[in-house]
Amino acid sequence: MEEKKDRIFAIDSIAKDFEFSNRVVEVFDDMLDRSIPFYSEVIKACGALLDKHLVPGDTIYDLGSSTGNTLLELSRILNCNNLHYIGIDNSSAMLEKARLKAELYSKQEQFSFFEEDILFFNRDNAGAVILHYTLQFIRPPARAKTIQQIYDSMRPGGVLLLSEKTICHDKLLNREFIDIYHDFKKAKGYSELEIARKREALENVLIPFSISENIELLRKTGFTSVETFFQWFNFVSIVAVK
Repeated sequence: MEEKKDRIFAIDSIAKDFEFSNRVVEVFDDMLDRSIPFYSEVIKACGALLDKHLVPGDTIYDLGSSTGNTLLELSRILNCNNLHYIGIDNSSAMLEKARLKAELYSKQEQFSFFEEDILFFNRDNAGAVILHYTLQFIRPPARAKTIQQIYDSMRPGGVLLLSEKTICHDKLLNREFIDIYHDFKKAKGYSELEIARKREALENVLIPFSISENIELLRKTGFTSVETFFQWFNFVSIVAVK
């Protein structure tokens, strides 16, 4: 499947706030690769953790599954047998691309994709739930309820894997982390203009918590074990066990 390059914020006419439009879907895979540090490595680390916790017959849910990359890669690397993979997203264009990928890789029997709002996620006995760079797009007052619904949908011993862009409470370090991240994006081929435009578009849409705020949210919900398993400056991945 041909991957289109992300040039959305290089053009003059862009939306004021970032949204997952059809134009974004077309270039989303390239956008992830060039915007999320160690994206592939985090998925591999998730696979290593899931192999320690999943049991045969478990279902893995990816909330905000976009074009299905995370679930497809996990299906390739996980050793546990007879797993079911379910992606949930509110973008029909994202889901259409995810279903096509599953078909191309002959995974359609293991995979299901549903168009739903994750704010109303409600399942039973989930073995694992993945929430990668998704919670940050949910308004802060609704996050506790969202995490509670995820917790209630999981079996005892189930695992939540949360990845987020974060902020530092120390203003100087926060500025330095952001500068380092911008250098990362420039090294990936984004221009200063593209970086500035995307940051402006995300300003009212992506509202990050600090690492400690994310951990506190998970612990207050009832997860018995909560630990970070990856961090790169202002990007973090957390594992929480019910």
